Amino acid sequence: MPILFICVYPCSHFMTTSSIDIIVPVWNKPFETRACLSAIIGHSPEARLIIVDNGSSRETELMLEEFSEPLGERGLFIKSERNIGLVPAINRGLARSDGAFAVILRPHVLVTNGWLEALTDVAGDTRVGIVSPVFSGSGASPLCAVNNRHDCSSLDTFTVSFSALLLKNEMRMQIGFFDEGMDSGEWCLTDYVRRAWSKGYRTCATSRSLLVCGQETVFGSEERRQGQARASWEIYLGQWGASRHYGVYFGPDTDVGPLIDAVETILEGSRQGHRFTLLLHHRQATEFHRCGFSCLHTGIDLVRLSRFMPQRALVRKLGALRGADPGMIIVRWNDDASAAGMEMAIPFAGMAAAIRGV
Repeated sequence: MPILFICVYPCSHFMTTSSIDIIVPVWNKPFETRACLSAIIGHSPEARLIIVDNGSSRETELMLEEFSEPLGERGLFIKSERNIGLVPAINRGLARSDGAFAVILRPHVLVTNGWLEALTDVAGDTRVGIVSPVFSGSGASPLCAVNNRHDCSSLDTFTVSFSALLLKNEMRMQIGFFDEGMDSGEWCLTDYVRRAWSKGYRTCATSRSLLVCGQETVFGSEERRQGQARASWEIYLGQWGASRHYGVYFGPDTDVGPLIDAVETILEGSRQGHRFTLLLHHRQATEFHRCGFSCLHTGIDLVRLSRFMPQRALVRKLGALRGADPGMIIVRWNDDASAAGMEMAIPFAGMAAAIRGV
């Protein structure tokens, strides 16, 4: 059966002065969806709403039509005769968005007061193209690193969720839509974040926008989802290469001043999807926090070694990190940074060359 899209409200005159479009892909769950839409109208009256009905039941369709009708030019209702999948439905909504910002919002999410202003404030930085809120509730996304860093209201990230996401229009014009050949989760999203960074656009998360998530409905068999994720990972790997986890040790006597360029290299790597655990002596950790390095990226973790017997603490921490991630690569700043447990460490210059593709 062919896919039919019908613009129901307002049809031929979808033009307002709003610069923000909120795209809600819907498949059934009428009561949950109505609560989500009502919260959007209540907490973001300046935005216009694009509802994409992804082949829902007649009950849900009638509810959406009823909800859309009074919106007038503040709403657009797009109907598909069958469920075409989450990513294609989102792309259909994005294709009809002409605002400065497009926000994807799933029906299991409830927005709160000030949520949209917080996202657009962060997106006001010309270098930022994607902004994520953080989540609470029973179905909260794993994106919680911002909440764990109490001195950081926003920082760069490589982990985002289709539950809620702001996209800047000027960026979308350069990198296009989400890849419909990939999964509807991790690898489709990381590919998009990577494409954004390839054009110079950062991805940020802000704890100033906190949304409440219910349980998300999961479709299809676990076997099918895993197979799709593996295939998507292979596509990502072929396009961008593997993401690595680096454990970096600077040695006991290295001052923070000369490490500014090193931190820039680490930040560049984290924006490409690599993870970094920085093993710092007490004085170094204090200076890193003072300089704001703890608020650079969710993929950069600062580990403060014990002031007493720090070398023993280093060995224990390296053992724990390797146990949790056997593929982690140990990196030493220079030859003076060698210590027990670091016999296989690579030099920092080698890691930097790999990140820069030299």
